[in-house]
Amino acid sequence: MQPFTTLTSHMVAIPTENIDTDQIIPAQFLKTISKKGLGKNLFFHWRYSEDGSPRTDFPLNQPEAQGASILLAGDNFGCGSSREHAPWSLMDFGFTAVISTSFADIFRNNSLKNGLLPIIVDEETHEQLLSLVAEDPSTQVSVDLASQTVTLPDGRTVHFPIDSFSKTCLLEGLDQLGYLLKQADAVAAYEAAHPARVNTSG
Repeated sequence: MQPFTTLTSHMVAIPTENIDTDQIIPAQFLKTISKKGLGKNLFFHWRYSEDGSPRTDFPLNQPEAQGASILLAGDNFGCGSSREHAPWSLMDFGFTAVISTSFADIFRNNSLKNGLLPIIVDEETHEQLLSLVAEDPSTQVSVDLASQTVTLPDGRTVHFPIDSFSKTCLLEGLDQLGYLLKQADAVAAYEAAHPARVNTSG
């Protein structure tokens, strides 16, 4: 994983509420265990016509979406079945953060484990961001993970929650296994100071 510190980017808005993981990445694309290549199938049924041609009115197919690192999503984003392919596909497309008013718990946890930052903001801020994108798709916001803030174009900063363990892992670019391996010296020192007790009774 790449360390996540700060991010400044324009946004792509898909404000539909209750977008589930099957809409994010349909079941037919779950056979792979590779994270590569899933981005082209992100929102597949919304993004492409039956003949496979891109729908020009879908946000990801519009020129303004190119280079965007932030998805501005509707409430309860990532609900439905558990599949790590959902954050994989979002990241493979190029997103490194998703802003919403709430996330499904499993999707949120899968995202944090894979380096995708889910940012929860209040409804007023969410509406302001949607208005800004509608007015000017090139509008940028800045995300600072260390301070847990999003800075809007008018200079206002909004705080977002994240647990300390996930924050540490993202800042250092570590997955859960990497975090445990980093503690190897401390584990070895503890084991050396606390030799195993052998039960000789019986």
